[in-house]
Amino acid sequence: MSDRLPSSSMPTLRQLQFLTAVRAEGSFVAAAEAVGVTQPTLSAGIKDLETALGVVLVERGRLGAVLTPAGEDAVERAARALSEVEELVRAAQGAGEPLAGAFKLGAIPTIAPFLLPKALPLLRKRFPKLRLLMREDLTGRLIEQLRMRTLDAAVIALPYEAAGIASMPIADDEFLVLTPDDHPLAKRNDLAPEHLQSEELLLLEDGHCLRDQALSACKLTPSRRSAEVGATSLHTLVQMVAGGMGVTLLPKIAAEGGAAAGAHVAIRQFAQPVFGRSIGIAWREGGPREEEARLLAGVLRELF
Repeated sequence: MSDRLPSSSMPTLRQLQFLTAVRAEGSFVAAAEAVGVTQPTLSAGIKDLETALGVVLVERGRLGAVLTPAGEDAVERAARALSEVEELVRAAQGAGEPLAGAFKLGAIPTIAPFLLPKALPLLRKRFPKLRLLMREDLTGRLIEQLRMRTLDAAVIALPYEAAGIASMPIADDEFLVLTPDDHPLAKRNDLAPEHLQSEELLLLEDGHCLRDQALSACKLTPSRRSAEVGATSLHTLVQMVAGGMGVTLLPKIAAEGGAAAGAHVAIRQFAQPVFGRSIGIAWREGGPREEEARLLAGVLRELF
């Protein structure tokens, strides 16, 4: 008698992708968008998977989709299975050639728009068989996607400690002072972090690691107003400064990438350069794409 399971009870790869997307996104709507299907298609796929396995994997509620204990176990196994299949395809297509075929790269919003325009042409030239699949998100979610094997590597700000995640720095990123163009600080040649203590300091909203890194690097504390009016992006922050709402700290990579282009603002360096973060590549420690992530970090380092 064969121990092989009947094909009707075997999950499909697509169903496993649906399940890992639900875990990564936290809702059926967002998960469907992430995998490129309609929400009813994804819901039906999850339901078929639950029927095949004979267990409820996802609880559907007003606050989103929450995995059951059986679902948590299943999604970990599904992620490993998908990773193995993707590695099989990559190895076959690239015949062991590094950075050939699909490579899923994440990046945080305070780095992606400014690094990628320089990086992508170089990567296309150096690795013509590479098919880069990009995802922009906050650091915590990118790390979770690395763990779930839905990303191969991520460009994040370091230092960032996370169990099972390794990283390699690419370059240090200097913080600059951004003020309205007629602000008194714009005329100083001796700028120091203490000059910001009495200013309305504008910051990104909670959840962006740049917020805490900027405060820590300059030994500042957020004002009540900065806590109330946190921006969602660096471009928004620049416009708030241009409108006279306060001053902020801008990463040099963003300044050089044109984040303040056309705005009525002044960008000034501190008299003694302030480095509050490093830009780096993170990956799943011991994962099958580890060497490629290291290679990617080495190539991106050439841009600085």
